[in-house]
Amino acid sequence: MQSPSLSTPVEAHVGERFWRKGPTDTLPPSDMTGNYMRHRPVPTEPVEGRKAWIIGGGIAGLAAAFYMIRDGGMKGEDITILDTLNITGGSLDGAGNAEDGYVVRGGREMNWNYDNFWDVFQDVQALELPEGYSVLDEYRLVNDNDPNWSKARLMHKQGQIRDFSTLGLSKSQQWEVIKLLLKRKEELDDVTIEEYFSPGFLETNFWYLWRSMFAFENWQSLLEVKLYMHRFLDAIDGLTDMSALVFPKYNQYDSFVVPLTRHLKEKGVQVRFDTRVRDLDFAESNGERTVTALRCRSGGQDDVITVGARDVVFALTGSMTEGTAYGDMNTVPVLARGNEEPGEDSDWTLWKNLAKRSPVFGRPEKFYGNVAGSMWESATLTCKPSPLVDRLKELSVNDPYSGKTVTGGIITFTDSNWVLSFTCNRQPHFPTQPDDVLVLWVYALLMDKEGNYVRKAMPACTGREILEELSYHLGIVDRIDEIAANTKVRTALMPYITAQFMPRAAGDRPHVVPEGCTNLALVGQFVETSNDIIFTMESSVRTARIGVYTLLGLPKVVPDISPTQYDIRNILKGARALNNNEPFPGERLLHRLLGHTYFAHILPPLPEKEESLAERAEAELHSLLGKGSQAVGAVSGWLDRVKAGLGGKAG
Repeated sequence: MQSPSLSTPVEAHVGERFWRKGPTDTLPPSDMTGNYMRHRPVPTEPVEGRKAWIIGGGIAGLAAAFYMIRDGGMKGEDITILDTLNITGGSLDGAGNAEDGYVVRGGREMNWNYDNFWDVFQDVQALELPEGYSVLDEYRLVNDNDPNWSKARLMHKQGQIRDFSTLGLSKSQQWEVIKLLLKRKEELDDVTIEEYFSPGFLETNFWYLWRSMFAFENWQSLLEVKLYMHRFLDAIDGLTDMSALVFPKYNQYDSFVVPLTRHLKEKGVQVRFDTRVRDLDFAESNGERTVTALRCRSGGQDDVITVGARDVVFALTGSMTEGTAYGDMNTVPVLARGNEEPGEDSDWTLWKNLAKRSPVFGRPEKFYGNVAGSMWESATLTCKPSPLVDRLKELSVNDPYSGKTVTGGIITFTDSNWVLSFTCNRQPHFPTQPDDVLVLWVYALLMDKEGNYVRKAMPACTGREILEELSYHLGIVDRIDEIAANTKVRTALMPYITAQFMPRAAGDRPHVVPEGCTNLALVGQFVETSNDIIFTMESSVRTARIGVYTLLGLPKVVPDISPTQYDIRNILKGARALNNNEPFPGERLLHRLLGHTYFAHILPPLPEKEESLAERAEAELHSLLGKGSQAVGAVSGWLDRVKAGLGGKAG
């Protein structure tokens, strides 16, 4: 991504070429992180008198405002956020009360190497800690004192815990994963998950853990699965028990949106609610496009906002939670969106109108045009003590009322027709939540299957019926009346919640700053970045940061994703995890070669004693090279000589 006024790229792409240090190459490499990357760039163009218009008040829009102020030197009063809702946060929601029931449409599983996200929140005042402490400080305090893990990640047979100690992959299924990691991204345009993986793979522990954690449907993008595997390679050995994750103290709205919104308002940023931007006016000349006006509807009236030639515009393309239909204990959500067209009164309207102008704006219909393929439903349970809470205590790492980790992430029922999951995060989940109330979150992936107990598809169910289905899978459905009397259920049916995962090809998603655009950046989950994944707060922040640095001409590279996927330690432990925690082919040979060297610590410990290593390593050679092969003796002798030369003893 080239800045309009810079010769160096703003968006890094380490996959393009081998990096080496030469006379003109600045340090560090573009996918490295650390304090050296914390510098504030000096703008190459003055920002005085420039204004910024941000369409969408979700995390991407808020991050854009943050970076324009912190790194761009723009005044907060020169930045205006426009949003269709009456509250900031977009998809990062959390609302309600104990009397009416709480509602959270979705949750966010966090990772320690979300480098852009934490770059923002290390400079935002904490929600509850004293002045001078950041949201990051607060987050570390919570997670360092309460590590996350799950003791009941997978369940089946009406309340029994299914063995999830390994990923459960056969040798051929392990090879399916390895081949996917080796494939080039360009090979996977419009390829679906079920077109690539074998039917048996899609029934393994690995896939139940993976699809439920990240919300993948079998008919969605294989490319995105590949990108996720690279992104979370460092966490694959913690995939089974979720020990690789970190979670906030409260829900995502209170934990992140409240402090960031407060930070921006204190800086003078203006927020205009009940405003839907439908289209943009451009001045076009010599292949360049400059936004000159925003066409919107505000407070029920049509309006035109003039954009100056030096002003900048940030626009959200599409929305995961647009068109959400709500239900409750006795009401079924009624979807107002068609399967193929969202209608004009939609958060997709702006992107649709942009795409009519030029192919550089992508193909939004690839994402909004199949609601049946992108929809799923969640339910938020507000619980007083009942047999459901008693059952929850049995499945929890700590007492649910202790303030510590409860289920440690979602628990998935592998024999559920809906692929049903539920979770209880640290409580209270809301700052003002009463002491005797717990908030649970439930979601399912398959919307066209009858339940195992309630013979309806989930979207046709009331909150009570969803509670019955959950109770059935927990083995307590015989206590449903007592459970229902002490539980409030609020449901959210979201037609586009995994629209970003729909099969796609090159050009379907626009770049952050589309070719030829001088003052427009596109942000959110439906834009193209070099190697990052989507459906994360990190990807939203990344797009905002790329846009700000590009449009304001800031001489700084937004780093590529963390290089942990290249760390030999992660590769080795990932190989061990894929091999169901058993030494992978060749691992004992590595131990025999490196076991008495400086690099011994990078190797996972072996299950057998060292004295049997030579024998097991030779057996491994036989399996790799074939019994009776002359190469076995030759390689074994070579290993002995190399080991002796490195200071180890042969044998």
